[in-house]
Amino acid sequence: MIQETKFFNEHEMNSSKSIIQKSGISFGTSGARGLVSDFTPEVCAAFALSFTRVMQRFYKFNRVAIAIDNRPSSYQMAQAISGGLEQINVESEFYGVIPTPALAYFAMQENIPCIMVTGSHIPFDRNGLKFYRPEGEITKADESLILCEDVPMKALNSLPKLNVLPEAKYAYIMRNVTPFSKNTLTGKRIGIYEHSSAGRDIYREIFEQLGAEVISLGRSDMFIPIDTEAVSELDKEKALDWVREYNLDALFSTDGDGDRPLLSDEKGEWLKGDTLGILCSKLLKIKAISTPISCNTAIERSGVFEIVIRTKIGSPYVIAEFDKLTRDYCSVAGFEANGGYLLASEVEFNQTKIKPLPTRDAVLPAIIVLSQLFDESLSSLVSKLPHRFTSSDRIKNFSRERSSKLIENIKQSSSWLEKLGLNETLLSLEHTDGIRMTFENDLIVHLRPSGNAPELRCYVESDNQNEANFYVQKVLNNATRFCV
Repeated sequence: MIQETKFFNEHEMNSSKSIIQKSGISFGTSGARGLVSDFTPEVCAAFALSFTRVMQRFYKFNRVAIAIDNRPSSYQMAQAISGGLEQINVESEFYGVIPTPALAYFAMQENIPCIMVTGSHIPFDRNGLKFYRPEGEITKADESLILCEDVPMKALNSLPKLNVLPEAKYAYIMRNVTPFSKNTLTGKRIGIYEHSSAGRDIYREIFEQLGAEVISLGRSDMFIPIDTEAVSELDKEKALDWVREYNLDALFSTDGDGDRPLLSDEKGEWLKGDTLGILCSKLLKIKAISTPISCNTAIERSGVFEIVIRTKIGSPYVIAEFDKLTRDYCSVAGFEANGGYLLASEVEFNQTKIKPLPTRDAVLPAIIVLSQLFDESLSSLVSKLPHRFTSSDRIKNFSRERSSKLIENIKQSSSWLEKLGLNETLLSLEHTDGIRMTFENDLIVHLRPSGNAPELRCYVESDNQNEANFYVQKVLNNATRFCV
């Protein structure tokens, strides 16, 4: 539901800083996130003005690229951003509904900043803004500068109509087609679970240009918040059914803004995002990796990488390590448990150079791995990795205060481990992001508050998939029961 358009008095002067401070909107793991009702036109304009003024300290530009996801509220938010930029004589270019990495990649080639209106995978009543420098995603330091920037604002008396430009869409298609031969996927049947993804009209074109027979599935006129780290039981059943019904070699999908991939094998089993990241990195001959603390320890155990740096969860933390790594290594990337793949350096594949894209991307890792299907199946590729299994889920409507209190209780008293049903011998606690507990039987349990929504997230790693699934549900059920 689109929020009611409200403008402040036309004679009133305001400032971006004060509007943002009063809005209730905050930065999460990637971008500013909040309730749709809090993203009023003046709030969207304020964020756009503060971001643009910060960028003007470092770069010369006179235009900002904008795109949106398929949430009903996103177009109006883009209109407000455009209206705000008009006040400082900065042109806005609107590229319509496209994936976040498509917008980011195009803006990088044009050497201009960009703003993506998206709530990614979070619930329908929320939305967000992602900001990009001309060379890629902003840092946590940039977020602080945006919140402190104070730009005088005039009233928004109306919202401009936005005309869709096609260049960003075509640039993204070419990025994902050019490094591969036209018969890369010839003879393969690839299903695309379209739902409401921002890239659903692009993916078919990419895969067909690579020779695949594409079957479009599950398209929805209503927005569906797909979370690639906590795939629903319904979506697991859909994968099993579709692979069997259409005799698919693989099934591809993404989250709402198309920067986190979902890829299932020929059996209908969704690959974990970090598993996909390992496979892609191995094929690209990546030597140095930056990855969050929540990712599978198969990364280190695989022996693929010369160095692995662990970070807090969120793409800005992964990206923050790139400068150091690219000074010492020629091939650098990052990936997350959600599957988002971040390419920090130029790499060569099939004797073709692939340009860096230091923000989450869903298409590149999928195509790189799918390009190997002539040699063996996806399930076979996965089976060759170290046998460490992960599972994750979350409790919705679980406030950050409750999550933080639970984590502090665990730190203070071992009795809380028993309350959560964790009776194994504890070996170590890791506090990089939330609390990550390693037990003597090689079980790992990680709890943290979501940075994007009022949710408690739980990640479990084990030598057995059933055990990992069991402990996720056990811990979350007990957390609901005891943490009040």
